[in-house]
Amino acid sequence: MAAFGTLTLLIALVVATYAGTASLIGVRRGSRRLVESGRSGVYALAAVLGLSSVAIWYSFLTHDYSIKYVQRYSDASSPLFYQITAYWGGLDGSILWWVFLLSVFSAIAVYTNRHRHRELLPYAITTLMTIADFFLFVIIFFKNPFSTFIGDIPTSGKGLNPLLQNAYMVTHPPSLYTGFVGMSIPFAFGLGALISGQLDDAWIASVRKWTLGAWFFLSMGLTLGMLWAYEELGWGGFWAWDPVENAGFLPWLTATAFLHSIMIQERRGMMKIWNVTLIILTFFLTIFGTFMTRSGIVQSVHAFGQDTQLAWIFTVFMSLILVVSFGFVIKRLPALRSRATFESWLSREAAFAVNNWILLFAAFFVLFATMFPTLSEAIMGERITVGPPFFNKWMVPIGITLLFLTGVGPGIAWRKATPGHLRYQFMLPLTVAAATAVLCVILGLQHSWAAVINFSLCAMVFTTISQEFIRNLIIRRKNTGGDFLSAAVGMVLRNRRRYGGYLVHIGIVLMFLGFAGSAYQKEAEVRVEPGQEAHIGKYTLRFDRLAHEEDRQKEMVTGEITASADGKVIEHMRPARWFFHNHESEPTTEVAMHRSPAEDLYITLGNYDLADGTAMLKLVVNPLVDWIWMGFMLLAFGTAIALLPEALLDRVMARTPQRAGEAGGVTGAAGPAVLALIIGLGLLLGGASLARAQDMVGSRGEPPTPQGVDENWLVRNIICQCGSCRHNLLECASENCGHAAQDRIEIHNLIGAGKNRDDVIAYFIQKYGSQVALAAPIDKGFNRLAWALPYGVGVGAAGMLVYGAYRLARRPATSNIPAPAGGILPADPALQDQLEDELQNLD
Repeated sequence: MAAFGTLTLLIALVVATYAGTASLIGVRRGSRRLVESGRSGVYALAAVLGLSSVAIWYSFLTHDYSIKYVQRYSDASSPLFYQITAYWGGLDGSILWWVFLLSVFSAIAVYTNRHRHRELLPYAITTLMTIADFFLFVIIFFKNPFSTFIGDIPTSGKGLNPLLQNAYMVTHPPSLYTGFVGMSIPFAFGLGALISGQLDDAWIASVRKWTLGAWFFLSMGLTLGMLWAYEELGWGGFWAWDPVENAGFLPWLTATAFLHSIMIQERRGMMKIWNVTLIILTFFLTIFGTFMTRSGIVQSVHAFGQDTQLAWIFTVFMSLILVVSFGFVIKRLPALRSRATFESWLSREAAFAVNNWILLFAAFFVLFATMFPTLSEAIMGERITVGPPFFNKWMVPIGITLLFLTGVGPGIAWRKATPGHLRYQFMLPLTVAAATAVLCVILGLQHSWAAVINFSLCAMVFTTISQEFIRNLIIRRKNTGGDFLSAAVGMVLRNRRRYGGYLVHIGIVLMFLGFAGSAYQKEAEVRVEPGQEAHIGKYTLRFDRLAHEEDRQKEMVTGEITASADGKVIEHMRPARWFFHNHESEPTTEVAMHRSPAEDLYITLGNYDLADGTAMLKLVVNPLVDWIWMGFMLLAFGTAIALLPEALLDRVMARTPQRAGEAGGVTGAAGPAVLALIIGLGLLLGGASLARAQDMVGSRGEPPTPQGVDENWLVRNIICQCGSCRHNLLECASENCGHAAQDRIEIHNLIGAGKNRDDVIAYFIQKYGSQVALAAPIDKGFNRLAWALPYGVGVGAAGMLVYGAYRLARRPATSNIPAPAGGILPADPALQDQLEDELQNLD
């Protein structure tokens, strides 16, 4: 099977090369036969790589340990589900999965567009096949998953990493890969449009759903990763700005910007240069994210390891992407000029342009902060840590700003909003937001003003969307004469992009409620013995006993706890640590949770002693956290509505009462609210979704509870140096880490000896030989670049926006709309917008 698999890869390389070359020569020579031959080659590539996937799956299912990849990531005792999903469990298989998805997506995109874009499609095929050639070259010559052992063949497999043996983690990587690969299609069509000169809006229409679908899978992959970290890793949070987490977040930011700016191009014929730039950057960042996780250029326990040779190959490929893509952008600049201009900064297109700038700045900041440790090591010879506090300093206000724009986008008018229109749309939402802020203060929540602002903006967004939906529903019911349910179904299906986006907005509101609730998280660490009780919030926890069990796969140490609230037993909870026989150095944390809409009670087992039955427990109460997951489910439903096919729509609408028109414009896929989906993670109070290597039985001294402002700050802003994680000392110590416990004891003693915060920082810098111990770089020397550059870029971007507003204010008021011909079209821009909206909704 190994030989067959390698043969299919070689055939795939030949087929991809032929398909791309035939398409390019065919379109240049005007040979229809060559173009059709190249198109057939795309279908053949999908079939051949399908055989490669069948070969690797067969090898896993038959336990063919002569193949190195199978032996490393498979185990005969593993459940069938994990044997199948081990395909993408390592570097070699994940790249094969990447190019297999690319071949399938390419075949679908080419088939659905075979009768359109005759000039553009061959160039798109050449682009897609070039990408496939690159990954096939990497697989065949450097990372072949079918490579075999030369000597003795092992009789058993090592098995999939225990931390990956989780339903969320099994689905998280393929979701991200689907999003990454899906962005290749818009890039290929965009580059094809640039090469062919077919720069009308037709290529945008062809890739809009591809972009939205890929964006959704990126969102789902990131959310599943967060959910896995929350339920599996046991530290109470789900995001830590780890480099590999950021690798998926970067293209999400630029894809979100692209989804919104194409609405301006479709509506007003503006921002063409911006749109092609965004799609190029989005695809580039998917390759850059793949490069980060597979080359070892960044340090992360999520990464696949270091490979200098692979790093150089990816660097050359990424350089070619930028040079070729922006070379054609420069060549086509005259044809990319907009046929319209901004008429007012109080308009929907201006609001979209502002949040596009903010999104691009966020992407720049995350990329810069992620790569800063590598940059500092290359220039200064030392790797400086950039941890969650540094990221949160910037991303919290950015998330809040984008949440505000989420409420503004659906309500503000195109072209120019009048004072009367603004009062009509935003008086009620702003009043509700102010009332929410007052209520938060009355309830005593003001110790976190970021959370109070967040709650207020959530109320504003919800009110804006609700009033818009209700107003349109009343109008539609009046015009159709039907009942409210029929009117609502017809309205949503006829404007599915708009109302699908509204559902996404509401999903975002629910998610941000969970983000804001994290500001009120309660934590406690207690050492208990059998029969002892502990208290946190309204909960009373009785530690019953420490159990030790074993099966053929693993050894389990479990704490049995009875949880009570208000005098009533609510659940018997069993936090545990599992030690897999083939991965004894990597125990997994099995979290015990009691869920409710108001809050989660979250318990993990830390340090313990089997001899006397005592254990260290970490107790966490997470308010509102489950609203994040419920919000994503609503986001998924809204995205599905926006992606509904036309044929299905026609069948449904044939049974639904109709009317001739409907006021209001189509706002586009996934509304502005989606802009803030992951950025709101900055409202979290730290943590990291990472695994740890720990000993089985802990007998170390207990770290003291932090006392005072300085000690609390230090244990939260100094990173543990155990080498297995990027947690701060407070979080890592609770998981039986000797490094963190010892460092906390040292901090406590230094503070007790009269040392201040700066003295303790200097001590740890001296102890570890560099500033790697700190969660954020000290603002001096070369490190000032980490602080100054984001400020400089932010000020520069703001200056450009102010200059643009100044130029706009000085320009005489003109209309770019032609005079009415024969009295058919109104000359008033506002009336023409209304007419365009109604014409789009005609039966």
